[in-house]
Amino acid sequence: MKADIHPDYRAVVFQDVTSDFRFLTRSTMAATSKETVKWEDGNEYPLVKIEVSSASHPFYTGQNKIMDTSGRVDKFRRRYAK
Repeated sequence: MKADIHPDYRAVVFQDVTSDFRFLTRSTMAATSKETVKWEDGNEYPLVKIEVSSASHPFYTGQNKIMDTSGRVDKFRRRYAK
């Protein structure tokens, strides 16, 4: 590996802006963040705001809805319900 060509990989807090869910992980996105936040351990970490996380995505929250106007889902389920 070449030296000094890789971005810094360090701890970052990601915040879902729709549900105010935060999680601490490691990322290279710390360099693009201008904001910081004090985490539960008392340390300051860069804050990266995101639109969707597992706390707000319909698939993970169980709020996904199937829009079916012509009965295609029912037809599929009848065909492959063996």
